[in-house]
Amino acid sequence: YKLSVSPEMDIMEYCRKEWRGNTPAAKRMRKGYEAVAQKFASIRRIRGDNYCAFRATLFQALSQATQLPRWLQSEDFSMLPENLLSKYDWIKQWQLRQKPGKRMGEISDEIKEYLILLRKKWKNISEIKGPLEKQEACDKLFKNEEEEYSLYEALKFLMLNTAIELYNADKSGRRVPVFSWLLFARDTSSNPYQLMHNHLNHIGHSGGLEQVEMFLLAYALQYTIQVYRLYKYSTDEFITLYPNDPEEDWPVVTLITEDDRHYNIPVRMCQETML
Repeated sequence: YKLSVSPEMDIMEYCRKEWRGNTPAAKRMRKGYEAVAQKFASIRRIRGDNYCAFRATLFQALSQATQLPRWLQSEDFSMLPENLLSKYDWIKQWQLRQKPGKRMGEISDEIKEYLILLRKKWKNISEIKGPLEKQEACDKLFKNEEEEYSLYEALKFLMLNTAIELYNADKSGRRVPVFSWLLFARDTSSNPYQLMHNHLNHIGHSGGLEQVEMFLLAYALQYTIQVYRLYKYSTDEFITLYPNDPEEDWPVVTLITEDDRHYNIPVRMCQETML
């Protein structure tokens, strides 16, 4: 049994264990970790199974949540699958985790359940006042495989909904963020159907999130995802924000990556940073 989110470990200790050699890459990684260690004391490893970007982002969001995001409060939030299906018949080709081949018509109720579960967990955890109790609740949630993967299914569906909104906004001449053009400029995702068919349906199965999909995840959650990209140390892209022009009132979560494929999370902000 693999832990989804491993216990805390001192960042520099972790770095020394992982990057021992004297190659240029190892030196760069050590420098990168040193920079992260100026702000955070510990690291928690995230289980790598093509869901790690979801896992790291959601874990960080929940562990610092103090209220339910506005978009989760809306009355018709749980009606999303029905509403989208009534407009876009192709959504019936949505692939549920572990249930390939099940038709969307039959599973819109399941996605509705996943969305309701996301709202319930977010609400419960955000209402916990003590930081230790909040952390324990998050740890417990990410040890429950059935619930955890249901939440990722909900996130994927929210990404599809966001992509459809952006696509329609662009088509009707409204302003959209630059990443939205890039998302639909790919040969494999020139419209929301292709995005679902060629990308979202495969996340967690045969691949993780690509860079441009990190923007989409950030927009779907209305969170700024700040990533220390260690292999980009000493370049402008060492700390990358998704989106790069975030709304001021969006909360920020911080992740660490060595290669843009696997993500871990830094925890315990150093005292001087907090002041």
